[in-house]
Amino acid sequence: MRQVPNVHDAEPIPAAAKQAIEELLQSGDLFRYNSEEAPVSLLEREFADLLGAKYALAVSSCSAALFLSLKALDLPRDAKVLIPGFTFAAVPSSIVHADCIPVLCEVGPNYRIDLADFEAKLDDVQAVIISHMRGHTSDMDAIMSLCEARNIPVVEDAAHSLGTTWNGRNIGTIGRVGCFSFQSYKMINAGEGGILITDDADLVARAVIMSGAYEHNWKKHKGPIGENSSDLEEAFARWQNQLPLYNLRMNNLSAVVIRPQIPELARRVRDGLVNHDYVAARLNGSAYLDVPPPLAPEQRAPDSIQFNLVDMDEAETRAFAQVAAEQGVKVQVFGLSTDNARAFWNWQFLPEKQELPKTRDMLMRACDVRLPVRLSRDELDVIADILLEAAEIVKGEQRAYGT
Repeated sequence: MRQVPNVHDAEPIPAAAKQAIEELLQSGDLFRYNSEEAPVSLLEREFADLLGAKYALAVSSCSAALFLSLKALDLPRDAKVLIPGFTFAAVPSSIVHADCIPVLCEVGPNYRIDLADFEAKLDDVQAVIISHMRGHTSDMDAIMSLCEARNIPVVEDAAHSLGTTWNGRNIGTIGRVGCFSFQSYKMINAGEGGILITDDADLVARAVIMSGAYEHNWKKHKGPIGENSSDLEEAFARWQNQLPLYNLRMNNLSAVVIRPQIPELARRVRDGLVNHDYVAARLNGSAYLDVPPPLAPEQRAPDSIQFNLVDMDEAETRAFAQVAAEQGVKVQVFGLSTDNARAFWNWQFLPEKQELPKTRDMLMRACDVRLPVRLSRDELDVIADILLEAAEIVKGEQRAYGT
């Protein structure tokens, strides 16, 4: 009997982190503002340098980073923020928390923004969040051109896209601000945690203060080494005591877990892409499974695979997921759940109901399977075999399944 790999464990924490964790626990110094050289401060500098940004702010989650980004943009109450209809519930939630109104646009069968619908809705919004959902990058050249022509700020939700590039440029550095996640199923695993990056001194100063840099703790935030920090200092002085505190800070223990993983990122990105493309090639050999290709300027950093079911109705789609699960591979069909947080119709907290027929149709046949970068070729083959066999059982010669 074939051994199905465990795809649910997160990326392991490097051994290099263990000593740093032990030293930190012995000191009890978990609060990020006890020194200017605290682990969180060091992480911010290292992460900004890694991505090529001037400033970084580490916080409690990517959701917190998105929320702070919107608040730091100083949008008016009830400002409309355009987002793709295919994203995680935390994204529209961050907009609601920021006293703004989510506006959804269509997403195509390749999981990327429908640019015609995006442009049609753009003149009625005050900001945009681009979710690179599951690491799939929409046409950032077109998006930025449309938004810049209207002076609309763009926030990149890059929770799934650490290590992805667009025309050689790091995702997260194209918009006004980029937000990343350190949740366990991301390329860098801290269980929870997030970080935002930007080149805008005024924006990061506002975000820092609102994140919980009370009194003069903002003085511990510095700009790039060797650069004049007067812009940042002036921004902090402008906003000190002017903004509410939301206390969304990252603690030092999270930072010492994250920092040793940064040198692992390039290898994880490389291995994840190789794994993804190998399985994608196998699945695309089936008449019933379709893995959409990347856009030409996009170099992805995947740790999961998404594919569409071809010519399957809802009953067959459910049967496919059931057969795969019985063989040990969990397939999430985004639209086939009453509580899936990635199906827009389940976001019942939205101020008003919005319908996206193209996105709904895609989500009813779009599948998601974890592919941790640590998997071997043999383990990838087991997963691919099960998915291919499940499709054949439901649609191929064994059509009698379930009848």
